[in-house]
Amino acid sequence: MSIEVANITKSYGAQKALNNISFSIKKGEIVGFLGPNGAGKSTMMKILTTYISSNEGSAVVNGHSVEEAPQNVQKSVGYLPEHNPLYLEMYVKEYLRFNAEIYGVPKAQVDQVIQRTGLTTEAHKKIEQLSKGYRQRVGLANALLHEPEVMILDEPTTGLDPNQLIEIRELIKSVGKEKTVLLSTHIMQEVEAICDRVIIIDKGEIVLDKNLKDLSKNQEQIIEVEFDYRVEEVALQKISKVTKVENTSGFVYHIHFSTQDDMRARVFDFAHDNGLKILQLHQKNMTLEKLFIELTTQK
Repeated sequence: MSIEVANITKSYGAQKALNNISFSIKKGEIVGFLGPNGAGKSTMMKILTTYISSNEGSAVVNGHSVEEAPQNVQKSVGYLPEHNPLYLEMYVKEYLRFNAEIYGVPKAQVDQVIQRTGLTTEAHKKIEQLSKGYRQRVGLANALLHEPEVMILDEPTTGLDPNQLIEIRELIKSVGKEKTVLLSTHIMQEVEAICDRVIIIDKGEIVLDKNLKDLSKNQEQIIEVEFDYRVEEVALQKISKVTKVENTSGFVYHIHFSTQDDMRARVFDFAHDNGLKILQLHQKNMTLEKLFIELTTQK
């Protein structure tokens, strides 16, 4: 395993930021780490990068304990924090060469990461002259300098416009082909586009840990249909594989099915057999965003 977390608890005074958290990440996985503000995501990432210590439990990164061998962990992790710390007065290449000396890596590595992260045309500009998207590229280039086996990225696309977001997303996907990536974000489409797996944390506890493919397979199908006449819910429940029927407004119904097979034909057959007209019909399957809201909304 690239990352192993066992029973991690972290408190700030009387407040528990993390409560008995456990998970593991295999080499080569790209994992989305999701949660509302204050859920504990950044705290977990800071523990994995040895920036802070936990109160209880253990964490191992690339075979190194974050408590017992922090320097070995730091050498094997590339970290991009939420607030990308850059020396704005420095030139891009100058900044990366400065960090290369700290890491003790050859200067040739600087040219490689500049090319890899699409910074070639910006290499001789001051960082303060760069757009937010290019500054994020500089942060990623810096995190890649020492060829880490694990990348930990905390909100890497915050504040980017749609074009910049796509560019950074493609860069992260490219990095993920050869490294393990733990990615924190609030953008659900990002997770669906990039990640193999999702972990959702709420109030310091894991509420979901699923492979995205498995999550998609297990989703129930929801069909929203509007008839020209009111229908008894008990009649709709007789359609094959229906698990629940909701009359949301007027003659509009949400019909839940326990299958991913397209059940719209069955709804058409029901309308035909009962002399009803369908005014509108849509599939409204559970998205990751809806699932996130359902799992993290206070009740």
